[in-house]
Amino acid sequence: MSEPVPADRPRVWTTPAGVRLCAETDLADPGARSFVLQIGDKWFHGFVVRKGGAVAGWVDRCPHAGLPLAVELDRYLTADGALILCGWHGAAFEPISGACVAGPCAGGRLTPWPVEVHDGMIRTA
Repeated sequence: MSEPVPADRPRVWTTPAGVRLCAETDLADPGARSFVLQIGDKWFHGFVVRKGGAVAGWVDRCPHAGLPLAVELDRYLTADGALILCGWHGAAFEPISGACVAGPCAGGRLTPWPVEVHDGMIRTA
């Protein structure tokens, strides 16, 4: 198990375009994967979801409490893959639109992280 991330670790909320993340086929459909990128002396935490052939990226931060959504590494989706689930307070989000459909932040949405698929690779956009 990895060491916990210090609470005072400096964060950044955007990334430069063109950073290769993984092959599209590295993600199950439906599936999700976490990414932590070092940008200068700061860190970006995000995740990518693939569902129904579509790919979306999200900043790993619940709009309700500001915590990362996954309690376990890469465990963002419900067991059936239908929704993104905040493991802390149960907020549920549409995987591709990021809209909160249930829980304490219903009506809100996740913060987008622009990603794209180009030549079979998922990259930041």
